[in-house]
Amino acid sequence: MIEVLVVDDDVRVARVNAAYVDKVPGFHAVRPAHSGAEALERVEALPRVDLVLMDHYLPDETGLDVVREMRRRGHQADVIMVTAARDVATVQAAMRHGALQYLVKPFAFAGLRGKLEAYARLRRTLDGGGEAEQAEVDRIFGALSEATEPQLPKGHSPTTADLVRRALTAAEEPLSAQEIAERTGVSRQTAQRYLKLLERTGRATLTLRYGDAGRPEHRYVWATRA
Repeated sequence: MIEVLVVDDDVRVARVNAAYVDKVPGFHAVRPAHSGAEALERVEALPRVDLVLMDHYLPDETGLDVVREMRRRGHQADVIMVTAARDVATVQAAMRHGALQYLVKPFAFAGLRGKLEAYARLRRTLDGGGEAEQAEVDRIFGALSEATEPQLPKGHSPTTADLVRRALTAAEEPLSAQEIAERTGVSRQTAQRYLKLLERTGRATLTLRYGDAGRPEHRYVWATRA
């Protein structure tokens, strides 16, 4: 069983998310924590914690502060951020501190289940050990993206798709292809191609913004917030 610690300041939300975890085969949720200090106590006291579902907004410190302290103490449990924090700075900081994924609240059971199932596949791959060729490395790094992105057509990169998705989910308002390009570092043409793919598969919604003259600007919003 994969042992999961849910950290959320809202007792009801923590209870619901722990129940979600227990519904996914192969996963078991330990008693949730509701503050940074409590999360660190749980990690220290429990025999094993494989995965932490970490909220960012905690009453005593941020979730990222907790992750930093975990690493300082030598705890290597994997982390998936599960939070309402959508600003790009927080998303980038989570990536830099080793968060495997970032799930934006609110979400349905299917969203969390997809992340957990992808995490289980990733663990199975890594547990195999040995050396990895480039194709295997690509598969490992793209494993968690599979939970969020549809099967990509030939010529599309899971890493780029995930960058575009993260930019959309972190945004407070619809974004244009140019704005996505600026936030992700890809070209405007590449951003437009991935945005159209997400729209076709129902992951993003197209909106139009009309100016004083000329063609309307195409802007995109993550479908769960449309």
